[in-house]
Amino acid sequence: MKRRREMEVKETEIRSAIEELSVLVKLNNKNPSPAVAVAAAIHQQEAAVSSIPTKPFLSLCYCILQVLDKIGPTMAVLRQDVFKNIQRLEIVCESDPTYSNLAEIIKKEAVERKTKKTDSCSRALVWLTRSLDFTGALLERIAMNPRGSMEQMVAESYEITLKPWHGWISAAAYKVALKLVPDS
Repeated sequence: MKRRREMEVKETEIRSAIEELSVLVKLNNKNPSPAVAVAAAIHQQEAAVSSIPTKPFLSLCYCILQVLDKIGPTMAVLRQDVFKNIQRLEIVCESDPTYSNLAEIIKKEAVERKTKKTDSCSRALVWLTRSLDFTGALLERIAMNPRGSMEQMVAESYEITLKPWHGWISAAAYKVALKLVPDS
């Protein structure tokens, strides 16, 4: 009985997070999927990208962290990766007010030829959007089938979003983490 109640509370919290993220995206693009909205905005032409303000984007990313926390400790590695990338962008944004949008940060790094360095904001943004794609795909599956197998939903989301970008070490770590995903 206690376990069932805990699951009901967790489902309610996840549903609330989904609704909150949906409202944020609808205000921006009238698009129901947070991951699609973020990815589409970032991959559009430079004019569209330059209109993405950094602070609201990072606020959306913090909402994703809250969702990952609700899903459980299995998402700790993804959560830490997302958090690290958010911090990297926040530090640069706070260091200079001219970096109020993501395009300015990327342009600066491109001029300085830093985009491919492991500690660049450009790389952080790429991995952050990939993580957002995964989280969005997972939330869509949870919303469509709240009683479905969490392990299956995580596996499907991973296959279509992160797997193409992961090497064998990351893929192996994912397989271990998948075994620890809660039942529902």
